Amino acid sequence: MKNIQTLNKIAKIGLDEFGGNYSCGDEVANPCGIILRSASMHDMEIPQSVLAVARAGAGVNNIPIDKCSETGIVVFNTPGANANAVKELCIAGLLLSSRKIAPAIEWAKTLDGKGDEVPKLVEKGKSDFAGPEIQGKTIGIIGLGAIGRLVANVARNLHMNVIGYDPYISVDAAWELSRAVKKATDLKSVLEECDYISLHMPLTPETKGMFNSEAFSQMKKGVRLLNFSRGELVDNADLKAAIDSGIIDCYVTDFPTEDMLNCEKIIAIPHLGASTPESEDNCAVMAVQELKDFIENGNIKNSVNFPDCDLGKVIGTRVTVIHKNAPGLLTQISDKFASKGVNIENMMNKSKKDYAYTVLDIIDGNVGDDIVKELETIDGIVRVRVIK
Repeated sequence: MKNIQTLNKIAKIGLDEFGGNYSCGDEVANPCGIILRSASMHDMEIPQSVLAVARAGAGVNNIPIDKCSETGIVVFNTPGANANAVKELCIAGLLLSSRKIAPAIEWAKTLDGKGDEVPKLVEKGKSDFAGPEIQGKTIGIIGLGAIGRLVANVARNLHMNVIGYDPYISVDAAWELSRAVKKATDLKSVLEECDYISLHMPLTPETKGMFNSEAFSQMKKGVRLLNFSRGELVDNADLKAAIDSGIIDCYVTDFPTEDMLNCEKIIAIPHLGASTPESEDNCAVMAVQELKDFIENGNIKNSVNFPDCDLGKVIGTRVTVIHKNAPGLLTQISDKFASKGVNIENMMNKSKKDYAYTVLDIIDGNVGDDIVKELETIDGIVRVRVIK
């Protein structure tokens, strides 16, 4: 029986994917995997038995990635599983920013008790909430990953002019993007040309506070800014200054902070992006499938700290080695098997930044503890695992 620790409530449809050979719970002993949503692991003492952590969602800022990498713990996320839910809310935010729907609804509530006067008061007051149509306007999509490309395609279907910017766009993402989306070669051109700007970028040390006074100064006066990615991408103090100066007409965010709750031109949505039953189910199922495939077969897909690597199901014996991405290590690993007369039937080696992952299939031959111990003595080896 394999134990999986759950740090949040995970959708049953996802946990059912584990099957009868797994026990899941928040207090299981010696877990080989951890699955979570928003719980923070930064102050957690991670058991040595843990092989992998799966985040049922895209963001992993609640997981100590560096610490996990150093100890050979693979961290998975579920990109795209909640993309449709976030896309739908983003399109709602686009319309909210343009048509002043939210303040209009709040104003309508103030007419309570006016009786037969309400229709006349509505006709008289509605002009205060006029806003432009989005058709024919230009929207910039910054970040064309799973969510950004969906938003870009919908915006095109709503007859908007769409400019996309993503210097790291994948080939798969490019194939799924409408041909009508104009490609921008630099961020500055997007900021200068667009009536609406939608952020779909990961939060990294490089992108934190990226949308600040310098970025705002390059935007068109009256731009509407949407942030359904991460709140920390935007410098709140500089944002308020840009609103006061008329650069930003409306800011819609799914990440409210106290200082923006009563700002007239900020629409603060309480982090509803992935709050749909479909999204929670999709994320749970994907996270469990990733975790299970790694535990049982050593395959990696959608890891944030180690490379994708797939050799299918285990046939015979599989040895997985997590190690530093350094020259000569692969030769040293294969030499250990050769010195014991063990033939490697199949081998795959992939790297990602400072780390690499090597998978070896042994069909004929015995992989004993002696080989494992010798592998662990090689400088740069982080973790060795034998799967039978």
